[in-house]
Amino acid sequence: MAGADTTPDVLIIEDTLSMAIMYQQHLKKAGISSEICQSGSHALIELRKGNVTTVLLDLQLPDMNGLDIIEEMDGTNHNITFIVITANGSVNTAVDAMRAGAYDFLIKPFPTEKLLTTVKNALERTELTTTVKVLKKGLSTTAIPDFVGESAPMLAVYKMIENVANSNAAVFITGESGTGKEVTAQAIHKVGQRRDGPFIAINCAALPENLIESEIFGHVKGAFTGAQEARKGAASQANGGTLFLDEICEMDIGLQAKLLRFLQTGQIKRVGSDWSEDVDVRIVCATNRNPMVEVAEKRFREDLFYRLDVLSIELPPLSHRGKDVILLGESFLKTYAAEEGKQFKSISPETQDMMLNYHWPGNIRELQNTIRKATVVHDGVELEPHMISLNTSSSTAEASEYQLIGLAQSEKVITPSESLKTTFTLDIHQPMAMIERDIIEAVISSCNGSIPKASKILQLSPSTIYRKRETWMQRKEETELSANLSA
Repeated sequence: MAGADTTPDVLIIEDTLSMAIMYQQHLKKAGISSEICQSGSHALIELRKGNVTTVLLDLQLPDMNGLDIIEEMDGTNHNITFIVITANGSVNTAVDAMRAGAYDFLIKPFPTEKLLTTVKNALERTELTTTVKVLKKGLSTTAIPDFVGESAPMLAVYKMIENVANSNAAVFITGESGTGKEVTAQAIHKVGQRRDGPFIAINCAALPENLIESEIFGHVKGAFTGAQEARKGAASQANGGTLFLDEICEMDIGLQAKLLRFLQTGQIKRVGSDWSEDVDVRIVCATNRNPMVEVAEKRFREDLFYRLDVLSIELPPLSHRGKDVILLGESFLKTYAAEEGKQFKSISPETQDMMLNYHWPGNIRELQNTIRKATVVHDGVELEPHMISLNTSSSTAEASEYQLIGLAQSEKVITPSESLKTTFTLDIHQPMAMIERDIIEAVISSCNGSIPKASKILQLSPSTIYRKRETWMQRKEETELSANLSA
C-alpha cells in the first residue's frame, strides 16, 4: 500500500509480490521512488487521492482487469500516466490498453533497461504536463486582450507578449497570413506602458508607393499635386503610443532608408518640409514573408531588419494550434449568432471533427469567414457539418490498395496521380505507442489526409483516430513548450 507521508514517483499495481518488489528495486537503483498495491480496489483508493501521477499497472489483477482502472480514473479527469504490463503479447491487448488511455505498455518478460526507459519517459511526460498546467494558470488569456486559445504554441506567444510589452524596443512579428499579427500588435500596446497612448496602424502593402511616405511621415501644404493642406503622418499621430507597420517587407527600398533614419534619430521630416520633428513612438512591424529571404534577395535592407528585429514573435498557423480551432470557432459562432439573430449555441461533435482535421490554409481569417458564412446562411441550435464549406478537394483520391510494411521512413510525398501503395520500415526499438502513431499517420498520408478513408483501412472509428492525433499533438506541444522555456 502506498504510504501516506510521502508521494512516490511511481505506483506499482501488481498482485505478484515478488514481481512488484523486483520492479521496485530496479526503479530504486535508478533513483525512482515507488510504492506497491496488490489489488485493484486498493489501487483505486490511492489513485483517487490525486497524489499519484505515474502508474506501472499489471492488467491481470485478482479483483478486476487493469483496463477498468484506466477507464475509471480517466472518467474522473485525473491526469495519470499509465504504463501497462501484460503477459499476453497479442496486439489486441496492446491496442485495447492504448485505446483506454495507456501511455505505453510492456510485455513480460522485459529487460530492466526497457522498464527504466519507459518509466523515465512517462515521468518526463508527467512533468511536461504539469508545466503546461502551471503556465495555463499563470498565462490566462484574460490577461492578453482579444486572444482566444490555450494551446502550447499560443501560451508561448502570450508569455512573449507579456515579456516585451513594457519595453520600448522594436518588435518584429512574423507568421502566415491570417494568423493574427495585428491583434498581437494591439495586445502588446494594450498591456504595455503605452496603453494610454494612440495605436496607429499602417498597411504598407495597401498604399501606393507615391503616398506611403506621406502616410507615415506626413506632408506640408503644396508638397505635391493634391496636397491642398498640411497633414500629420502616422508617426506624428502615434506620438506617445505605438506605430504598427503591417506587411513591412512590401515597403519601397528607398523609403526603407528614411524609416531607418527615423529609427536612429527619433525625428521625422514631412514631405516638402525643411524641418525635422521629434516624435516618441514604439515601432511594431509584421510580415507574412520570410524577412531573411527578403534581405538575402536585396528587397529589404539588412541594417533596417536588424534595427527592427530586436524582439521577435512568430505566430503559429492555426493547423498547429490543436483544439484552439474549436475555441475560436465557438467564439465566432457566439458573436455572429448574436449579430444575425440566430439560435446557434454550439458546434456539433461531427463538425468539430471536421474542423480539427482540416488544415486551414487561410488560418484564423478563413475560420472566421467560414463561421460567419454558415451563420448567415443557416440556423439551428448546433452548427452541423453540412452547414460549413471547407476546401477539401485535395483529399478526394480513393485508395485502392495499401501495403503496410512497418513504419514510414521515406519522406516521399504521395500525389493523387501516383499509386497510394506505401512501403515503410519498422523500427522495433520504438515504444508501441510510437509504432501505432506512425502506422496510423502513414495510412492517413496515403489517403491524402482523409481520416474517414484511413479509418476504413485501419478498421478504427474516425473519432478514435481524431482522439489519438489530438493526444500526439498535445505531447508535441508540451515538448516544444518545454524546449522554449529551457531556451
